Amino acid sequence: MPANPEIDRPVSSLFSQTLANHNLSFRRKRTDILQLNLGKYCNLTCVHCHVNAGPRRREIITRDTIDRILGWLSHAEIHTVDLTGGAPEMTPDFRYLVGQLRKMPQVETIIDRCNLTILLQPGYEWLADFLRANRVKIVASMPCYKLDNVDAQRGDGVFDSSIGALQLLNRLGYGRMAELPLDLVYNPNGDFLPPNQAELERDYKNELKKHFDIDFHRLYTLTNMPLGRFASWLKHQGKLGAYMQLLTEAFNPASVDGLMCQNTLSVGWRGEVYDCDFNQQLGMQWKNAEPLFLWDIDSERLEGRLVAVDNHCFGCTAGHGSSCGGALV
Repeated sequence: MPANPEIDRPVSSLFSQTLANHNLSFRRKRTDILQLNLGKYCNLTCVHCHVNAGPRRREIITRDTIDRILGWLSHAEIHTVDLTGGAPEMTPDFRYLVGQLRKMPQVETIIDRCNLTILLQPGYEWLADFLRANRVKIVASMPCYKLDNVDAQRGDGVFDSSIGALQLLNRLGYGRMAELPLDLVYNPNGDFLPPNQAELERDYKNELKKHFDIDFHRLYTLTNMPLGRFASWLKHQGKLGAYMQLLTEAFNPASVDGLMCQNTLSVGWRGEVYDCDFNQQLGMQWKNAEPLFLWDIDSERLEGRLVAVDNHCFGCTAGHGSSCGGALV
C-alpha cells in the first residue's frame, strides 16, 4: 500500500518559531496542483535562478519517469499540472508529456512556465503553435518592461527576444483571448521586495502596450528566494545576512493561508516528492524511512499532513506574500 509520508524536518528554525508565536502551522489542504520540475537544462543563466539552471546542466526527466508520473496522475483528482524547469520545453519528451496530459479528462489546466526566449530559439519553431493547439496556459518570466533591467538579470539580448516572443504569442491569440491565458512574472532586480502587484501590473500593461503593442492577462510578483544562484550572488556581495533580515522583519502572517505548499505537490525530475519547488532545491524530500517518490504515495492520504519549513520560507511570507500565482495579500 502507498505510504502516508512524513518528512524528516529541521528540529528547529527561526521560521518555525515565528509560526508558533502567531499560533500558525502549515498543513496540507486538498491537492489541486501537481508542479512537475522537468529538469535543470535551460538556454539561459539568470542571476535570480534558485534552480541554478543553465545550458550545461544535464539533469532532465526521462520517458520512463514521465510514464510513471502519468500513471499515478491518472488515478488522482488533480485539475492543474504546472510544468517548470529549467526551460521545460527543452525536455525531449515535452510534446509527449503535454499530449498525454491533454487526454486526461480531470486535468483542466496545463501550465508552461516559459522564459519566452525559447520560443525564438532555432529548433523550437513548432513550440508556440503547439502550446496554442493544446490550450496550454503560459506563465512567462518578464522581470521588467525596461531593457537594461531585464538584460542585467537574464543576459544580453534577452529583453529584445522576450518582446519578440510576446508579440508572436499575441498574434496567436495569447493574452488577447480568455481561452489562451498569458501571465507575466516579475522578480526584483536585486535584494529588495516586490512592489504592490496591482500597481505594477498597471505599469506593465501601459508600458508594453504603448511601446510594443503587447497585451497580457495578469502579472505575478515573486520575491527572490535566498537559494541557488541568487544566494551565491548575495554572498558574493556580502548581502545575504541583510537580505534574510529584510525577509524576516517583513513576515506577514496574513500570507500563510494562501501559500502554494498547502495545495501544490512538487515533483522533481526523478519523480521525488516535495512540499514546494524551493524545498526541492534544498533536497527536503519526503521520506518514510526511505526517500519517497510520487508513485509511493496515496493521493487521497495527503490532506492534513504538516508541511516541512525552514528559514527560506520567510521569502514566501514577506510583505505581500509570494507564491507561484503571485502576491497573496
